Amino acid sequence: MFQMLSCFDLKSDVTIDEFKQSINRFSVLMQELGLVESVEPLSRRQRHPVMDTATEHDQEYFFIMNFRDREQCDRAVDQIRCQKEPGETFHNSIISKITNDVFICWENV
Repeated sequence: MFQMLSCFDLKSDVTIDEFKQSINRFSVLMQELGLVESVEPLSRRQRHPVMDTATEHDQEYFFIMNFRDREQCDRAVDQIRCQKEPGETFHNSIISKITNDVFICWENV
């Protein structure tokens, strides 16, 4: 499985419910198109003094997208880059609500 972690903050005028609606619409579309296997629930970071040591990253929210493999992930990236509707609107809705974003990918071995 190939996975992507998205870490970010919400812009000050965005509510968590607004963001959840945007990520849910995008997730459903990407699953319908066969470009993502699943998207894990939106989560809020818990700054534990021992278990959370990534001090260089200070984002409050995160979620994980699960892809079958790298090829499926690459097809998802191609879909986003081609700016085709309705994906373009759904993706822009997410991007317009976040700031301070970091993305990390890995593959299970």
